[in-house]
Amino acid sequence: MGLTKQYLRYVASAVFGVIGSQKGNIVFVTLRGEKGRYVAVPACEHVFIWDLRKGEKILILQGLKQEVTCLCPSPDGLHLAVGYEDGSIRIFSLLSGEGNVTFNGHKAAITTLKYDQLGGRLASGSKDTDIIVWDVINESGLYRLKGHKDAITQALFLREKNLLVTSGKDTMVKWWDLDTQHCFKTMVGHRTEVWGLVLLSEEKRLITGASDSELRVWDIAYLQEIEDPEEPDPKKIKGSSPGIQDTLEAEDGAFETDEAPEDRILSCRKAGSIMREGRDRVVNLAVDKTGRILACHGTDSVLELFCILSKKEIQKKMDKKMKKARKKAKLHSCKGEEEDPEVNVEMSLQDEIQRVTNIKTSAKIKSFDLIHSPQGELKAVFLLQNNLVELYSLNPSLPTPQPVRTSRITIGGHRSDVRTLSFSSDNIAVLSAAADSVKIWNRSTLQCIRTMTCEYALCSFFVPGDRQVVIGTKTGKLQLYDLASGNLLETIDAHDGALWSMSLSPDQRGFVTGGADKSVKFWDFELVKDENSTQKRLSVKQTRTLQLDEDVLCVSYSPNQKLLAVSLLDCTVKIFYVDTLKFFLSLYGHKLPVICMDISHDGALIATGSADRNVKIWGLDFGDCHKSLFAHDDSVMYLQFVPKSHLFFTAGKDHKIKQWDADKFEHIQTLEGHHQEIWCLAVSPSGDYVVSSSHDKSLRLWERTREPLILEEEREMEREAEYEESVAKEDQPAVPGETQGDSYFTGKKTIETVKAAERIMEAIELYREETAKMKEHKAICKAAGKEVPLPSNPILMAYGSISPSAYVLEIFKGIKSSELEESLLVLPFSYVPDILKLFNEFIQLGSDVELICRCLFFLLRIHFGQITSNQMLVPVIEKLRETTISKVSQVRDVIGFNMAGLDYLKRECEAKSEVMFFADATSHLEEKKRKRKKREKLILTLT
Repeated sequence: MGLTKQYLRYVASAVFGVIGSQKGNIVFVTLRGEKGRYVAVPACEHVFIWDLRKGEKILILQGLKQEVTCLCPSPDGLHLAVGYEDGSIRIFSLLSGEGNVTFNGHKAAITTLKYDQLGGRLASGSKDTDIIVWDVINESGLYRLKGHKDAITQALFLREKNLLVTSGKDTMVKWWDLDTQHCFKTMVGHRTEVWGLVLLSEEKRLITGASDSELRVWDIAYLQEIEDPEEPDPKKIKGSSPGIQDTLEAEDGAFETDEAPEDRILSCRKAGSIMREGRDRVVNLAVDKTGRILACHGTDSVLELFCILSKKEIQKKMDKKMKKARKKAKLHSCKGEEEDPEVNVEMSLQDEIQRVTNIKTSAKIKSFDLIHSPQGELKAVFLLQNNLVELYSLNPSLPTPQPVRTSRITIGGHRSDVRTLSFSSDNIAVLSAAADSVKIWNRSTLQCIRTMTCEYALCSFFVPGDRQVVIGTKTGKLQLYDLASGNLLETIDAHDGALWSMSLSPDQRGFVTGGADKSVKFWDFELVKDENSTQKRLSVKQTRTLQLDEDVLCVSYSPNQKLLAVSLLDCTVKIFYVDTLKFFLSLYGHKLPVICMDISHDGALIATGSADRNVKIWGLDFGDCHKSLFAHDDSVMYLQFVPKSHLFFTAGKDHKIKQWDADKFEHIQTLEGHHQEIWCLAVSPSGDYVVSSSHDKSLRLWERTREPLILEEEREMEREAEYEESVAKEDQPAVPGETQGDSYFTGKKTIETVKAAERIMEAIELYREETAKMKEHKAICKAAGKEVPLPSNPILMAYGSISPSAYVLEIFKGIKSSELEESLLVLPFSYVPDILKLFNEFIQLGSDVELICRCLFFLLRIHFGQITSNQMLVPVIEKLRETTISKVSQVRDVIGFNMAGLDYLKRECEAKSEVMFFADATSHLEEKKRKRKKREKLILTLT
């Protein structure tokens, strides 16, 4: 085999420039015991934790590939559940920042996550229309709830009862009884999608937000409470109008006569609606933890706040109304000289739910979160559409609360997409420019050093010396900035249309610009006298103009400065001599305009990238096309050679960056990471770094490693990745008679579950081989009449010379809890008899009873027919039944004993702490007495 050309691998080094992504929601998290200071924000595939007080990023929860779509902190504040675009859920510890638990069950993006009150269960809703309830402690799925016909928008656990209420884009609100896992009630009072759902007033009231400007309010009556005969009448609804009580009594009657199954648990009836000011759909509807403040927003920049009044406040209000009404009635009666009329005051919804105020943010709201501090202050944090986080605070108890913006996180990113990037000559500074600002970043720390306002930037470069930068804008202006002061030095009207491209001349004395006004202009740097100071400052002057027939899209100098390549709107690239501006070559062959191009360091090759998704490599001596490569699945947006080589990078609208070899016409590697189209990239002068920008608002830094890349291996890895993706998409019915695509279980087949099943199969095969060897060994020993040494298996030795059955148990213990059922589902039946025999052994020994029982019951459930019809397995099952019942009751007794012990310790601790409390109080009293005596002595001595 001949020598292969060696390439070096580029790897993802960092994501920066993004403050918060649009797809997920922002949440307050508790860190270091502080509430209301830290927020978790989705940032592409990661989650960033920002400190609102300092405006700093303090923790990154590292994702894998998929974008984050949903966040939910656990009630204890120690964990954060993160839902992803592919339907997976990971639970991160906020103390260590590690994601230990992964749940795979959904086929599409997660849309909602909610913990129950204790944080033991997690409900997840997805675009695949399913809701799955997960057991967080056991790290496994409990059950899947099917019934909605479109994406789930919200899911809420009830605190007191084991119920779940969900809303979906199918206009339905469904109530689920979690004891029986069925939907017992569907509310159909909405004409459009239900986007939000909250429970209020001790879960007696439900508010839903749809695609119109009304928030519908529903009263929930629980059957047990209505039927309770002990409850005195006045307590039922205090201060309510007789009308409401009549309807309740009417409903009581209905409960007694009508035994409709859904009314056995609760009944829901519409109480009215609150009008929002926004005319569009509800995007988010939420209530704070205390249940006092209700907030919602539409697709605009206004958050509307409502206050839920308590029973006492409502009563006060009603009394006031009553007084007013009586006064009015008296006045009327005085005029008419009649007897006192009956005064009746109706209580409306507006009396119970009051509008507080609106918070107007600086841009469209994507999501928000509320926190009510003990001091009565309400904090609202917003993730805005333009890559910005804002915090507002207000005191809702004041008569006219004024929201105040207390902090915002802006420095870490641009408000709009970055359209141009460039590296400084020392590889340390990175320039990024967008529609409103230019930012200079330190490449090693990823900190933003300078922010300067600009017009809509399209192209840029560092002036030789790295002290100034030049920006080309959409309006055709050249803007010259000084980096030390961050000042705009000069703005020059260069072109009449957009200034699409600039190229620095190799002698570093000037540059060339190309614009939409069909001209190419040549500029020289010069020093001019500054009016404000004695020193001279940098400026530019135009020297020549080359007029063309079409709009200029891209310009590029050859390294020897003899030739200039100009790409035109007519899909050709024209090459001119720089000195005489005479035409030299025309490169035609692209079907759509050439958006980007670059000339190699030796001036031998020119590579052009076009909107027709192809990259063509041409020789610059004759203008012959060496090769045409189908590079991306969408337009090629940017192309640049790696300095001092014939390798080049291309970036496409298909979210990928690819590296190519222009000599061998080979595709070397693909850098995947961006989630939206990539606008531009920049390769550092040393070739060690690449930085790219995308429509997902993120900037990504890629670093060249010392690891060699072999093309055959790279292709093999790509094929493997494709196979792994296809495994997850396969949907074979697992249970006989089950229809295609209907999933009975909570898990989903992934490459991990397939590998786990393979490990079990290997372990069983090893166990079979070893037991056969042992039998042979015994027979040999018997025949020889003496003990012959048994050859030991290296795998078993690696585990500490354990028995084959113990090795099988180790493998079962090594499978992640969340993947256990799915890996057993994939297992062929031929391995099940051996597994059942081994399980019998394990349970008799009392090892890992809980785990073994879980596996056993699952296998019995899925292979019931085959196991019961197999005569060989009858004795095994009989034995299993006896041992399982006795061992499980033993385990239960141990747990019961432990719980009783813990209860006793708790009581002891409480009793001790009370004693301590009294002891403290006594010592305080004695201390006070001592001090008083001292004071009295002092007074005596003074007198």
